[in-house]
Amino acid sequence: MTTARDTVLGRIKDALALAPAREVTVPRAYRTGRTLPDDERLALFTDRLVDYRATVHTCTADRTAQVLAEVLRERGARRIGAPAGLDEQWLGAYDGEVQQDSDTIPAPRLGELDGVVTASAAGCAETGTIFLDGLPDQGRRALSLVPDLHVCVVDLSKVEVGVPEAVARLVPGRPTTLISGPSATSDIELERVEGVHGPRTLAVVIRTDV
Repeated sequence: MTTARDTVLGRIKDALALAPAREVTVPRAYRTGRTLPDDERLALFTDRLVDYRATVHTCTADRTAQVLAEVLRERGARRIGAPAGLDEQWLGAYDGEVQQDSDTIPAPRLGELDGVVTASAAGCAETGTIFLDGLPDQGRRALSLVPDLHVCVVDLSKVEVGVPEAVARLVPGRPTTLISGPSATSDIELERVEGVHGPRTLAVVIRTDV
């Protein structure tokens, strides 16, 4: 007895047999090469981040440690995680406990941390997106997704205007995480809920002279 499933699959098979075998070229003429002066790029990036409900702090490279300590203190973070390759000087002014991450720590244990501090690979000003690609100063994906607070350091020199330019900074094949504000979702009644599948709070420290 022929089922509806058999009928549908049979028709698909017949159609494929009649279709000419040819390669399809996907056009990838993306608009690239867009640039903005540093101050305009910073303003655009900040505007998009704030629109996503992230908090933004700017500083020069020599004040990274002080600003990070202030951000963590304001958030009441007494125990934080850090990827193994993070610059130790960045947390030099922080007076809480720092747990260096490793693959031997089960992901659920990361939920016991008050927050995490990471670097970043690139940023897109137009969309307010931060890119992480698993390098030692950014750590594994779970480290930036499980703790409730993510403090991410972004160098303005790595922030591009558009997505194609930002993606071009990434190394193909590396595990890429795209962050556009704190984790959030909405139910059928459009009730916004934050922290469902990632950090409830995103604080971005932009270093303007790096």
